[in-house]
Amino acid sequence: MSSLESNRVPAAVLAEDEVLLADELEDLLRALWPQLRIVSRVCDGVAALAAVDSHLPDLAFLDIHMPRLNGIEVARQIAGRCHVAFITSYDQYAIDAFEAGAVDYVLKPPTAARLATTVQRLKSRLQHPPADLRRLLKDLAQSSATTPRYLQWINASQGTAVRLITVDEILYFRSDQKYTLVVTSDTEVLINKTIKELSEELDPTMFWQVHRSTLANVHAIDSVIRDDHGNVKLRLKQRPETLSVSEAYVHLFRRM
Repeated sequence: MSSLESNRVPAAVLAEDEVLLADELEDLLRALWPQLRIVSRVCDGVAALAAVDSHLPDLAFLDIHMPRLNGIEVARQIAGRCHVAFITSYDQYAIDAFEAGAVDYVLKPPTAARLATTVQRLKSRLQHPPADLRRLLKDLAQSSATTPRYLQWINASQGTAVRLITVDEILYFRSDQKYTLVVTSDTEVLINKTIKELSEELDPTMFWQVHRSTLANVHAIDSVIRDDHGNVKLRLKQRPETLSVSEAYVHLFRRM
């Protein structure tokens, strides 16, 4: 694809596996760039490739970490066919690479101010053929393969709103039947992820499993106590309740 003709309406594919985040990003794009047509919205890399083949978009917004094929792998396969903007959590190496290259990025969680900058850059780049990203993508792929990736925030529905809660705010997670309770200093919300899924996606140096139903933020713990029955409990800095520690995890606190 050479350059976007001045009278053409630009088209985009949006590939993001977190539905609430994709909703938010699409709403922001529609507000900031009303002329942009989002011709397909998909949630994995294989579907993203199929959407690019089918719709021949001018732009592809690609989540770096999505199922089946990640965003970098998809970008490799569509190199030269459309402009690319990666959707990424904060990662200084990736952002430095994007700033130095002919590709843009959308930082999670998206904000109108940052996305407005991205939109202006993309509009400018649409006047030129897509850049050769092969060297940049090779560097990003190597970095992605060696750097652990952990959840940076949680999306939670509150009525008609979507709240984005950074993991630093979260004091603990506790399973609640088929949902998981997310607890901060001033709120409690339910999400669809299980404790098992969260334990695999969160930074293990920050969130410790203290019970089969509970993950606790180490930075939120004030002290470790024993009750009158000898049971170990965690007293929190910003909440009045205590968290029970099951026998299988007591060893984590013996040196505290």
